[in-house]
Amino acid sequence: KAEAPSWACGMVDGYDDMITSVGTAKMSKAGAGFTRRNAMANGRSNLAQQIETLVKDKVETFTRSTGIAEGETVDTVSSQVSKQVAKVTLNGSKQLAYWQHPENSDIYLLMGVTKESVNTSAKESVVSSFKNQDALWQQFQAKNALENLEKEFETK
Repeated sequence: KAEAPSWACGMVDGYDDMITSVGTAKMSKAGAGFTRRNAMANGRSNLAQQIETLVKDKVETFTRSTGIAEGETVDTVSSQVSKQVAKVTLNGSKQLAYWQHPENSDIYLLMGVTKESVNTSAKESVVSSFKNQDALWQQFQAKNALENLEKEFETK
């Protein structure tokens, strides 16, 4: 019977630069502060699941190969990167809106984190996964080979 804000019903507008999620919690005998923290934790959990899904969609197909034959090194992004990204980007999450149901006192929070923050963390995590010794050695070998080739065939 109470009219809830549209965001509490899943219709979030005006936050195009953010990933948003609603967290809810039933009013506890422990008080409003405790209930608000539960709603916030619920909202962040929902955010983490969305971010993990978004990052998996973006990076799951990202594979890089260096070298050839027996010397080839292939790096592939794993879902663990996604989990690390979700953990990092949630540090920037914040409460965007608050609503308390007038009849049962349940708390609804709109939580959000900027898409820029998520994208930056995802890129950093993906790049750091390629900093292993085999891949670096292959890159070094390829760079040296190109430099030697340029010495042989100077273009000046």
